[in-house]
Amino acid sequence: MTTVLVLNGPNLGRLGSREPDVYGSGTLDELRVRLEAEASGLVVDLRQTDDEATLIGWLHEAVDSGSPVILNPAAFTHYSYALSDAAKLVTAAGLILVEVHLSNPHTREQFRHTSVISSVATGVIAGFGFDSYSLALRLVHSRLS
Repeated sequence: MTTVLVLNGPNLGRLGSREPDVYGSGTLDELRVRLEAEASGLVVDLRQTDDEATLIGWLHEAVDSGSPVILNPAAFTHYSYALSDAAKLVTAAGLILVEVHLSNPHTREQFRHTSVISSVATGVIAGFGFDSYSLALRLVHSRLS
């Protein structure tokens, strides 16, 4: 079975309590349960870190293991060229990398309108809360079938 790495950046460990009007009231554990139920023959490996280097290491792991990635880079979206370079390694290896966001960054503060990840991602899904992840998982499944 194929393992899909679902990688989450800074502050997403606070889902459920951090700005629920923006990010929803669901927790990361609830997201994990939901995605595992929707996996359709895929293994979901959901991870979260507030550390940029750890996230980069996980993207390197995806390349080495041939794993597709669903990535919510959170605040790193807007400025982490190191993360962008690591994400580019994933897609350059022919693997799927879907950038996801719970909220729609384009309806928020101006600085959130720029993503240094989007140009190297296979695609972007944003603004649908947990459904953003579900849609990404569905896309990965259909691309691998």
